[in-house]
Amino acid sequence: MPELNPTPPTTSAQPAQVADVSLPLTLLGGLSPAQFMRRHWQKKPLLVRQAVPGFQPLLSRSELFDLALQEDVESRLIIQQQGQVPSATRARRAKASVASGPGWTLGHGPFQKSAFPPVGQPGWTLLVQGVDLHVDSVHELMNRFRFVPDARLDDLMISWASEGGGVGPHFDSYDVFLLQAAGRRRWRIGRQTDFSLQEGVPLKILTQFVPEEEHVLEPGDMLYLPPRWAHDGIAMDQGCMTYSIGFRVPQRASLAGELLLRMTDAFEDNTLYRDARQPATATPAAIPEGLGAFAQEALQRLLADRESLACALGEVMTDPKPKVWFDEPQGDWQPGALRLDRRTRMMYDDKHIFINGDSFRAGGADARLMRQLADARCLTAKAVGKASAAAQDLLADWHSAGWLHVDAT
Repeated sequence: MPELNPTPPTTSAQPAQVADVSLPLTLLGGLSPAQFMRRHWQKKPLLVRQAVPGFQPLLSRSELFDLALQEDVESRLIIQQQGQVPSATRARRAKASVASGPGWTLGHGPFQKSAFPPVGQPGWTLLVQGVDLHVDSVHELMNRFRFVPDARLDDLMISWASEGGGVGPHFDSYDVFLLQAAGRRRWRIGRQTDFSLQEGVPLKILTQFVPEEEHVLEPGDMLYLPPRWAHDGIAMDQGCMTYSIGFRVPQRASLAGELLLRMTDAFEDNTLYRDARQPATATPAAIPEGLGAFAQEALQRLLADRESLACALGEVMTDPKPKVWFDEPQGDWQPGALRLDRRTRMMYDDKHIFINGDSFRAGGADARLMRQLADARCLTAKAVGKASAAAQDLLADWHSAGWLHVDAT
């Protein structure tokens, strides 16, 4: 594993610049991040009127629709009332993957413009995922939610809907902030005990939705929902836009599988199985107990390597999303003020720095510098100038890969 500094850190990993999470935020209705996380996170909803006062959409309708035409953007088209939807033949001509069920049609992008119904047709929705990866202003908006660890923050999805558009009553397995950007949307929400889904429908729509509250959100208003709180949002106006800030929820078995794969790649133990006392057998198909014990010990030795586990976790959590690639840098590397590319994922622990699926052992001043870069997502020219030669070389490599940029200022 590459090292930034051979001197191990003498203290536990702490952010170089710690935001004051005790200060109240308009974004959270006057609650501080500490209060919000204690009272609401994964516990109960929060409605905030004018969480972002005077908020205006960061993309126009045409800009959002153009994103849905791109190969590297995940998008979905949802249309209600089959009698009004484009025919399956038209959808196929538009090169979109389409599934239909009673009352609903679901298409997966990338789309061609001919796939979209007329803007004035009621009851349809376009969902564009991960807009923060493609638009700087959207990425900056999502960064306002970094009072939750980056390891949990996922992406920002934008929904555009004609009047009456929605995706049906459903629930998510993750926390979500629903920020209204344009028009009005009526949200009905409720704690759900029956999570059974309608059959034959291409969307995960609840069979029995029992709302407990109803709220109409206008631009700048925001609704937070914990996991598994059922919700149904209906556009009340033409051109309703909602920004959804969603969070990652690692699934235990899936995470374990990814970790084991990475740990196995780095595991070096060439011990061979030996069975000098194996007697002759009349049941050759039976797996020997000794082999089972050998396999169990191999796994125990693998999992006992705490540093390997830490590296694997950091690499998995900073892996770029599918279909993400980085642009060629403009100009040669010159040490100066730096900022991370909006697509870059960078995290750290007590002994390591992780960036876009790579890990580096770091300590001392270089580790503090890299933690500052990860937390603030930028560095001043003065801070960069204090980096060691090894750290400077590494920053130059990351610049060549398009993972960070030198500010022109």
